[in-house]
Formats: sequence, C-alpha cells, structure tokens
Amino acid sequence: MKNVVEIRDLAITFATDGASVVAVDNVSLTVAPGEVLAIVGESGSGKTVTAKAILGLLPETATESGVVMLGANDIVQLSGKQLRAVRGVDVAMVFQEPSTALNPVYTVGWQIAEGLRAHGKYSRKQARAKAIEILGKVGIPDPETRVDYYPHQFSGGQKQRVVIAMALVLDPGLIVADEPTTALDVTVQAEILDLLRRCRDEFGAAIVLITHNMGVVADLADRVAVMYNGRIVEEADARTLFASPKDPYTQRLLAAVPKLGTGIAHTRERAAARPSTESAPVVEAKNLVIEYAGRFGRNAFRAVDDVSFRIYAGEVLGLVGESGSGKTTIGRSIVALTKVTGGSLKVLGQEMRGVRESQFKHLRSDIGFVFQDPASSFNPLLSIAECVAEPLVVHGRADDAGAARPRVNELLEAVQLPKSFGDRFPHELSGGQRQRASLARSLALEPTLLIADEPTSALDVSVQARVLELFSELQREFGFAALFISHDLAVVDLLADRIAVLYQGKLVEEGTGAEVLVAPKHPYTQRLLASLPVPDPVEQAVRREKLRSLQTED
Repeated sequence: MKNVVEIRDLAITFATDGASVVAVDNVSLTVAPGEVLAIVGESGSGKTVTAKAILGLLPETATESGVVMLGANDIVQLSGKQLRAVRGVDVAMVFQEPSTALNPVYTVGWQIAEGLRAHGKYSRKQARAKAIEILGKVGIPDPETRVDYYPHQFSGGQKQRVVIAMALVLDPGLIVADEPTTALDVTVQAEILDLLRRCRDEFGAAIVLITHNMGVVADLADRVAVMYNGRIVEEADARTLFASPKDPYTQRLLAAVPKLGTGIAHTRERAAARPSTESAPVVEAKNLVIEYAGRFGRNAFRAVDDVSFRIYAGEVLGLVGESGSGKTTIGRSIVALTKVTGGSLKVLGQEMRGVRESQFKHLRSDIGFVFQDPASSFNPLLSIAECVAEPLVVHGRADDAGAARPRVNELLEAVQLPKSFGDRFPHELSGGQRQRASLARSLALEPTLLIADEPTSALDVSVQARVLELFSELQREFGFAALFISHDLAVVDLLADRIAVLYQGKLVEEGTGAEVLVAPKHPYTQRLLASLPVPDPVEQAVRREKLRSLQTED
C-alpha cells in the first residue's frame, strides 16, 4: 500500500544571531496506512521539528530542503493557502499541552466545529451534531451537555481527549501526536494510549508519535526511529529495537529508563543506613484534614481526608497518586502555603494547624522546596546566580547576590553545573540544567527537610536519570529528610525508603518498595502499577491485558 507520508533527505536549518543551527540533518522516514511510528530522542534531537515539517508549521527562521510527500503533495513546496487546505483534512496534530492548544474563551464544541466550517459547508446545526458525535467517540461523558463546556471545566486527561477529537473530526489519514501523555498521570495516560490505539484501529489513521517515554513507545508503536543531534541513528520495529538495540545512543536511552523493582534491591542497604526512628520525626501527620472552602453556597471540598504518616531525619518518603489525590496539597501544607483544617500536622516540632506566619517564619530556612517546573519558578530577569542566592539574601545569610557568590559557586558545583553557569539566565539553560539549578537553590540554606514536587516529570529519560542520581547523591551527602511527590512509581522506587499511596485524598497504602510494589493490597495501587507502561513491548502487552481485567472487575 502507498505510504501516508514519505520524507526523503529532509534538512532543516534555523538562522540565529550567531551561526546557523542544523536541527534536522538528512532525515528519511515513511509511515504506512494504519501504522504507528514513534520518533524518540532527548530534547534538541530534532524529533518535534521533523514532525512539524509534516504540517508545514516551521517558523520563518527555518530553511528547509528535501521532500515531505503527504499523499500527492510535497509539503515543502506548498504555499500558505495550500497548507491550510491540507491541515486537518490530510494531517492533524495533537499538541503536547492541551491547555495552550485550546482557546479559553470559546466552548469546546465551537472549537471542534471551527475545523468543520473551515474545510466544508456545514450548517451550525450539522457542525454541532458532528462535534457531539466525535466527543462521544473519544470518551467524553455526556457529550450533548459538555459540548457547551469551556476548556477549564475539563480535567487534564479530558482536555487531551478534546484535542484528539479536534484532530479526528475531519478524518485525516495521519495524526501527529507530540508528547500527548507527558504531563498526565499513569492511569490517565493509559486511557489516552487506548484512545490513540482506537484512532488507529477504528478510524484507520496512521500516527507519528513524538515522545521521550519509552514505556509509551513499547505500548503503542509498531516501528521506532531514534534521533540524536538531528540524525536518525537507528530504526527498527518496536520488538526488535527493545530486545536488541544496536546503536550506543539507543542502548544508553533504554538503560536510563527507570524500571519497577530497581530500588527494591537497595531497600535493605537504605534501611541499615537510616537513622533510628526512636527520635522525633521531622514531619508527623495525624488524621490530617485539608478542606477548601466552597463558594456561592457550595459545600467545602475535602482535598486531604484523615491522612497519617511520619518522615524521620534522613529518610525519603515517596508520595504517589493521580492528579487531585492531594499530593501537592500535603506538600504545600508542610511549608504553610495551605492551611490545615483538621487533625494534626507537626513540622520540625511546630504544630501547623492554626499556625501564624510569625510562629513559622524561623523554620522556613530549614525547609527547601523543589518545584515541578523550574522555568516558571525562576525569575527570568535574574541570573542563575541571583536566583540561587535569593534564599541566602532573604534569610540574612548574605547581604546581596555578590556577597553570596562563593556559596552559590559551591552549590552549582555540588549539582554538577559549572560555576560559570551562574552568569547565565534561566532561558539559556536546558530543562535538566534548570532543574539542577533549582536543586541548588533548595539546598542553599542546608535544609533539614526537602519537599520535591514532581521534579522530573517533564524531563527526558536520560536527563531524568541524571537528576535522580544527583538527588540521591545529595540526599546522602547532606542527610536531609525528603518528601518526594510523583505519579511515577518507578521513579519513587529508585529514591524512597517508604512509599505512601494517595487516592481521592485518603492514604490507601504505605510500606517499603518491596511491600507496595511487589504485593500491593489495595485495588487502586494494583491499578496504578498495571497502568505504568514498561519499556518492553512483550511484557507491556501482558500488563495491558491485566489492566483491562482489573478495570472490568471494578
């Protein structure tokens, strides 16, 4: 059968103020009808640029050569008007972040119908009916009502379904999915992967999947192309590539993927080195309740419901669960950013229920916080050195950033960044480098307790592996206690002494990695484990069937 898309000798160069940057270098790829091709590689490898070339979405600074045949059209040669006629009909794109892909001031039904109106003669009534139909097909409940909802009225997973509905509404032959599951919980991720599988099987669409999650690749892809520095270094069917990768870069990429059970082997070693639990815990929650007040006569929302746990000095507690389970709320309550409304929460001996800022202020220097997205937590107008020095200046340990520079240099070297990086601005660092700088800032005051909220969820696997290894080394060196918040059980398994599982605000399971990951007792933990894709197509097929059987039992 004729290929849906055929790329031959594609080269893309971006003009910059300095020298030109080669983003894609002599790439050739094909995608057959109904096939899922995964393009993988770390940030900057050229995978997203290659995908955008298929839709003609490259910026004006890009110079393009080669051939991108989509049906009978060479995308490289088409004008803007011709490209608009092709997009949506022959090829559609599912963007990484649905919140930015959807317009907040229009209903989702209007936005789906917009594509129909742009490419065909649909009346308002016909377009609405089509929008309702496609929302139902992608699994949005009660589509007749929710077609009139705005994006903010949907959860993250549902917004991704809406974006997929927009891509499918004109029945394109090819869907380009750019990191469609990166920011999603593993349970929601499993649902979106099932939906993409249905797009292939029921709608007959071929899919180009851009991702750095090798578990997702193993779950969905038929073929895999590995990119590095703008070139394809290896291409093979999924089973062959995972079983016997040939290129050294592919081998390193697969070796960097965290695997369930890796940390269990170190449980005894960590337990032996752990300080005695006879001393007072650094954090102690007893029947903790956190509620958000209702508005306009609505009842209060209970985000954390009767949760009890302890964190001892030098110990890492992994807190896992899906979005809305209360993980981040607990982390914020520990640093007095969210009020405790019931039960008891003691942090470094201070009761947080009813605490005043004047009572807690002297403890803030003993607590560090690593945010999920360092790009938004850094002030873009300050240099990295000024950002890292900020806690030292605020707490009176240094008069200004200049006086703090020797300490900043020590911290940057501790997180394996050259001290010269202190003179750069946040946008001049990669995602992994920014996260290391965020770690340096959190350790500036030598805290007793560190709260890490999803610090690696948006990183490539190779970068994630380096950051996790660094976190583990720093924890051993500085000896701080840590609450590590994540939705990825494999990541938590690598770092945590104990794992606590949250579900709908309740603590449903707690124990060592061996207890929680090998013999989970609660049905939600079992479902969470089954939802986590593993980098092995054969094993992943078995896990997918197990997940379906668990969902059927529910």
